[in-house]
Parts: sequence; structure tokens; C-alpha cells
Amino acid sequence: MKRKYFGTDGIRGQSNIFPMTPDLAMRVGIAVGTIFRNGAHRHRVVIGKDTRLSGYMLENAMVAGFTAAGLDVFLLGPIPTPGVAMLTRSLRADIGVMISASHNPFQDNGIKLFGPDGYKLSDDIEAKIEALLDQDLSGQLAKAEDIGRAKRVDGDIYRYLEHAKRTLPRDVTLQGLRIAIDCANGAAYKVAPQALWELGAEVVSIGTEPNGVNINLDCGSTHPAALSRKVHEVRADIGIALDGDADRVLIVDENGTVIDGDQLMAVIADSWAEDGTLRGGAIAATVMSNLGLERYLKGRGIELRRTKVGDRYVVEQMRQDGLNVGGEQSGHIVLSDFGTTGDGLVAALQILAVVKRLGKPVSEVCHRFEPVPQVLKNVRVSAGKPLEDAAVRQAIADAEAELAKSGRLLIRPSGTEPLIRVMAEGDDRGQVERIVDGLINVIGSARNAA
Repeated sequence: MKRKYFGTDGIRGQSNIFPMTPDLAMRVGIAVGTIFRNGAHRHRVVIGKDTRLSGYMLENAMVAGFTAAGLDVFLLGPIPTPGVAMLTRSLRADIGVMISASHNPFQDNGIKLFGPDGYKLSDDIEAKIEALLDQDLSGQLAKAEDIGRAKRVDGDIYRYLEHAKRTLPRDVTLQGLRIAIDCANGAAYKVAPQALWELGAEVVSIGTEPNGVNINLDCGSTHPAALSRKVHEVRADIGIALDGDADRVLIVDENGTVIDGDQLMAVIADSWAEDGTLRGGAIAATVMSNLGLERYLKGRGIELRRTKVGDRYVVEQMRQDGLNVGGEQSGHIVLSDFGTTGDGLVAALQILAVVKRLGKPVSEVCHRFEPVPQVLKNVRVSAGKPLEDAAVRQAIADAEAELAKSGRLLIRPSGTEPLIRVMAEGDDRGQVERIVDGLINVIGSARNAA
């Protein structure tokens, strides 16, 4: 069933335009509070946010909704998404909220929801929330004496900082490393540089001056060129690029070369397998991860189990199969020994631990395989269902048959934008590009005909 509000990662859209309006944010607070208001105890919710200008507006609207439903609210202020997940459990909250649109520009914002166990909500619970949002919620409001209270607890961000530091093995120190870090003018602008410095590194920071409108602007993991330049400028040993809510990370080596999430998963899986701490003999990654990663892991006796796009589906696979490493090519790295969602800082610390132990340059440590040529292009669709067109279906079948022995084809609607994504990969780049371009043309023609 097509969902009206929730996408692959909560509710997301342009601020002050439906659905990302203060009215809906308040209704989400009432609806979620209604569903999680079980038992006679005082119910509580923790709310974190990134540094977007609209965060103030949506935060206040959600406080109104939750308190109206009778829940007490703890406002964490700017904090990474994994910090919200951690503190939801640590503070024994009934629900956790992160107000963020992750790597999107400042004009967008979103609402991510975590259950009391710190995991993102299931599709079933999101469906229950959706069912309530368009109903009259006046009957769900608390009595006057039961209205919730709200208070700001900014200092709790340092509980997350200490948690992140403890994930670095005790026998490892970051002394002797010069680390450049780009915090994307986002949620980690305070905590990430501080954690690295406290662990002994020499830290050079950029993207740490948020003003409400510069989050992810020509910086962070979606624009790593700024960090590459800074690594060259200060002759850093490594660069760490976070996104706006710090649940994803990319690494820049000492030469300024960007290293994606697939290589980082290979490094961590290898290291943990050697230590005997990799559980299940496998890792979970999405259908977007490069075929080169799958082949590399297979050669190391490690299985790659693919999921739908979205770190929540990676986490579901990990929980189902008892795995402790998973992630996405985009840099969402989930390490369930340490947390319940993607954590850019913690993943970076695991990479740093391997760099220190091996005593080799990052360019050697983090280049585990040659990626197979992969081409991804988008077709914008405003109406119709071009993927159901007979000519499109035949073209897809032909392309799949051509790539059957040497690559992969993936076609999927975007979960956050009106796009159809066409991705193909294989050993022959020319073949891959030709196949993608051909499918783009066929889908575009079907879209126009509709």
C-alpha cells in the first residue's frame, strides 16, 4: 500500500510545504503519543534535531503535540541521530524523535522516529500512525491535569560523546594522527571534533559554523571536495566527512581520494572477522552496494546479504540474521555492538582503529577491492506508472538477460523524490552505460506518453 506521509526514512519534505508543516508535526506528536501511551507510568519522549532553521518551528510543534497527548518531553538540542537513538534507551523514553532531513539541503526537513528499544519504527507502526494522522484527534488529548511537561537537557549530548569514545578499543589511541573532519555544519559540529580531540588526535575542523541555512551546503559527505582540499592543505593523515545528522560517513585518504561506504564495510568486516568478533559470517548491505564488495567478501569467506534501500532495512536484516555489521554505499554504517542505527562517528573510529593497528596509510588500509563500473541515472516522473508500460518491461527484461553473467541491474522508484532510479553495474563500463542510457530513454518515452 502506498504511504501518504512516510518514506524510506520517516517523514520528509520541504519545510512549510505539506507534509512538512507545523500542523502535521503537531499531529504526529499527538498520534505517536497516542500509540505509545501504554501503562500508568509518566510517559516521556526525547527530541533531537540538526541545525536547520526550520528545526525550531517543527520542534515546538511536536512539543505541543506530545504534551497535548500527555507525554513529558526532553529536548536535546542539536545532536547526531545515533545520539537520539542511544538516549531514547538510556533515558528509558517511550519514543525518540530526530528532526532532520539528513543529507538534504536546509530547505528540507524530516521526522525520524525511534521506539523505546532505540530502533526505527516498523512499517506496521508507521501505518498505524498514518491511519491516525487524517482522523479527528481531539478525543486523544490528555485531561488538563495530565498535560505533559517539557524541558531542555542540552548536557545529555555529552553522554553520547562518552558512549562514542568507549567504542574505540582500549589499546588504541589516536595520538600521532592529524585528522581533518567536516561536520557539514550539522548536528555533530560540537561533539565529533571534541571526541576525536579527547582521544588524542590533532583535529582540524571544517563545517562547524552552522547558521541555520548552510547545513550540507558544499560540505559534508555529499560534497567531500571541501574536505579533500583541507586534507591536502593541512597534510592530514585522514579526513572524515559526516552528513547533516551524522548518521553517515565517508573517508578521505591522505591523497584526497574519497572512500565510500562499501570500502569501509569491507575494512570493518575484515578486521572483525580476523578478531573473531564478526557475527553470522556475513554483513548486510543494500542492493546499491557494488558488486566488487560482494566478490571481495566472498573471497574472504564472508557473505553479503542484500536488502532494500534504506538503513532501516539493513538493520532489520541484521536483527533477523544475528549480524553485527551492515550499511550502505552512501556511508550509513550500522555496528549493532555499539548502536541501533547508522553512526558516522563510531564507524570512523573503527576505521581509525584499523589504521592505527596496521600502521599503514589510509590509502592502503581502505582500498580493499576495485569497484565494478556502476552507473546510476534518474528519470523524473510526475504522474503515471511508466514501469508498468509493456515496452519498458520488455526493455528491462532484455537488459537483465544481457547482464545476467557479468553484472546487475536495479530499477526502483525513489523513496524520497518523484524519481525512478536506474542502476546497472558490470565488468564492461561501455556496456553498462549503454544499457542505462537505453532504459532511461525508454522510461522517459513511456512517462511522456502517459
